[in-house]
Amino acid sequence: MNRINPRKLLLSKWTAAHPQNREKHFLVTELIRDEDGTVLEVELQAVLTQRSERLDWRTLQNNEHWLLGWK
Repeated sequence: MNRINPRKLLLSKWTAAHPQNREKHFLVTELIRDEDGTVLEVELQAVLTQRSERLDWRTLQNNEHWLLGWK
């Protein structure tokens, strides 16, 4: 389980544990917050294809799916 601070996720680098479509390395390009400023979701952009997807920031804590940094 990755311990991460959601406020420090912007521009962090992640590696997919099980890459699909050759998309292995990702960069957090945006933090989606509620009206109180609490981080709800992140937008991940694939480095290879520039495809973006939004997901709950807590899914990055799962080592079976995401590894911190580019490996």
